[in-house]
Amino acid sequence: MFEPVRNVSGVRTAAGAADGTGWSGVRGKRVLVTGGTRGLGEQIVRLLTAEGARVATCARNALDLDVLARSLDSPVYTRALDITEPEHLESFVAAVAKRFGGLDGVVACAGGSRGGRFETTDTADWSATWEANVGHAARLIRAAVPPLRAAGGGSVVVVSSISGWKPGPPVQYGVAKSAQIQLAASLARELGPDGIRVNAVSPGSMLIPGRRWDRMRREDPETFAGFVAAELPTGRPVAPQEVARVVTFLLSDWSSGISGAHLPVDRAQNAPSPDGY
Repeated sequence: MFEPVRNVSGVRTAAGAADGTGWSGVRGKRVLVTGGTRGLGEQIVRLLTAEGARVATCARNALDLDVLARSLDSPVYTRALDITEPEHLESFVAAVAKRFGGLDGVVACAGGSRGGRFETTDTADWSATWEANVGHAARLIRAAVPPLRAAGGGSVVVVSSISGWKPGPPVQYGVAKSAQIQLAASLARELGPDGIRVNAVSPGSMLIPGRRWDRMRREDPETFAGFVAAELPTGRPVAPQEVARVVTFLLSDWSSGISGAHLPVDRAQNAPSPDGY
C-alpha cells in the first residue's frame, strides 16, 4: 500500500500514483519563470505547459511574449518588463500569485553579461551584470517567499552557468554566476523551515539558434570543431531541452529531497569557452 504524501500545492496523492508513467510531475503547479521567450527560458516554459503546469513568464519584449503565448497549446500569463527595474519584478510576482491563487515554484532564468575583457570592463558593466543575475534572482525569491510559504512550501530554481564554477572570460559574468550558486545554497538553509527548496542549475555551452555557439558553428566552423574536440567529451554541446528537463524535475515533488544543491548540466564539459582555463 502506498503511503500518502502531500505535494507543495497541498493536494494529497498516493506516492507513485500520479499518471501513466508513475511520475507526479508538475501538473497543476503554479510556476513563474523569468526570461521565458528565448533559449533555455523558452524551453522551460514550453515543457512546463506541456506537462500541465500553470505558467507565467516575463521578458522585455512584448512582441516576443505574444509570439510565445500564441505558439503554446495552453494559456500562459505574461508581462513585458525589465527585471532590473525597481519594483517591476516584485509587482509581477504579486500579480501572478493573485491570478493563480498562489505559487508553487519560481525559476530565475533571465540573466546576461555586459562588458568585455577585464581591462576594458568598467564599474557600470560590473554593476549591470551583477544586477541582471544575482540582484534579479534575489529580488525574485524575496518577492516569492510569502506566496510560497502560504502554499506550504515550494521549489526555487536559480539558473547559473558553467562559468560560475569553471573559470573563463568574461570574469564579471563568472563572478555573478558563482554568486548565484552561493545564493541558492544559503537560501536553501534559511528558507528550509518554510518548506521552500532552493537549488542552482548550471548549464554548459548550449547550442541555441542565433546565439554564440550557433554563430561560431556557422561562421567559424574550424574554431567550433576545435572547441568541441577539446572541451566536450560527448562530442556536442548540451541542448536547452536537456537543461529544461532538469529544471522541471527540480520543480516537481519527485525532487522533494533535493535542496541546496548545485547541478551542472553540461555533458561533462571542461572549460566554458575556447579560451580554456
